Amino acid sequence: MYLKFPCWLLFVSLLCAISARAAEPAISQDMRAAFSAIAAHPDVKKALEFIKADDANTLAEQKALVVIPAPPFKEKVRAENFRGRLAALGLKDVRIDAEGNAIGVRPGTGGGPRLVVAAHLDTVFPEGTDLTIKEKDGKLYAPGIGDDTRGLADLLSVIRAFNAAGVKTVGDIIFVGNVGEEGLGDLRGVKALFHDDKAIDGFISIDGAEPDRITYLATGSHRYRVHFKGPGGHSFGAFGLPSAIHAMGRAIAKIGDLQTPKKPKTTFTVGTVQGGTSVNAIAGDAEMELDMRADDNAPLLEIEAKILQAIKDAVAAENARWASDKISVDIKLVGDRPAGIQSIDTPTVQAAFMATSALGLAPKAESASSTDSNLPISLGVPAVTLGRGGKGGANHSLGEWFDPTNAYLGPQRHFLALIALVGMDGVAKPLLAKRAPRP
Repeated sequence: MYLKFPCWLLFVSLLCAISARAAEPAISQDMRAAFSAIAAHPDVKKALEFIKADDANTLAEQKALVVIPAPPFKEKVRAENFRGRLAALGLKDVRIDAEGNAIGVRPGTGGGPRLVVAAHLDTVFPEGTDLTIKEKDGKLYAPGIGDDTRGLADLLSVIRAFNAAGVKTVGDIIFVGNVGEEGLGDLRGVKALFHDDKAIDGFISIDGAEPDRITYLATGSHRYRVHFKGPGGHSFGAFGLPSAIHAMGRAIAKIGDLQTPKKPKTTFTVGTVQGGTSVNAIAGDAEMELDMRADDNAPLLEIEAKILQAIKDAVAAENARWASDKISVDIKLVGDRPAGIQSIDTPTVQAAFMATSALGLAPKAESASSTDSNLPISLGVPAVTLGRGGKGGANHSLGEWFDPTNAYLGPQRHFLALIALVGMDGVAKPLLAKRAPRP
């Protein structure tokens, strides 16, 4: 059965109007021609109808995956499960790499670009979290039900659609369930992917709520764990010794007074603190973790330098207060997500806008964010992060929820964007350029 949704009747007008709105890419003639050819092809229509009919199966896979624990650095069980699903769908070179990413390749006919499409395996929730799914008023409630379990299920539906419709692409599509997106995972999965494979031509991350979201700018972040060390002692008997907690307090006060530019947005916070052994003891140890972010690397490095200097000045001030040299500090970088800027006119963004509009949705180019796309953008590889199908909320909380209404629009959009970028054999040439391998 051919597509029933009315947007295909308006497709030509959408092609003409898409570049007229603000904060949108200038759509190239090649992109317009490719989408016209793709939209008219019976196999593409068949694939999109399959995805809609496959919606219940996709939701069932989402439910099956979410109950598999995947805390940061402990994603192995879910990775093995996802690897098995990739293999069952007939992908080639299915494997788990040294970092723990589950990878499978759908080869093209040859000579085309190599495009990665990924969703992250890890969640923010620690071991022992109750992952039982609860259903109420048409919504599913479970920790991680959306972020990013839905993204993984989305990928599987896209693969099934390719198989069901027999669509042949020119370029290769590399499907990845990656580790290390959340928390202190520090994008280790994607970093390993690009370290091991120097010939990736483009990257799409499936993450975030709702299928109209498009993120193409990367907010960078640096995260530090700062450990203050002192002699310790009895609060009365050893009074006069410097305190590790007092030194940390001085540092926090200095950091809190720092000023940052509003544009590009630059932020910081001391997120956790701990230390001391007793209310009546001079603290010998104290530790804090802090996060700083910016939409460009220059202001990120500037606020980082100010914060690190504030920490050193605080140690010096605590020692000076007690005429001592006993307080020391160990500053450890525990998170490095590079910032990155790319043109809104990159092929990945153009394809995302066209695919979103083709489904009757209004594409939204969101402000910069921190996602798995940070790494490829920083390397100059065209990349975009696209929202999943359905709606959701309360991410990173025990009350996280997912509304599956029209969730099939997500994999439909991603299917269209993938074909435009890697090309459809005999129908449309790839619009993602092959790049010289990175050194």
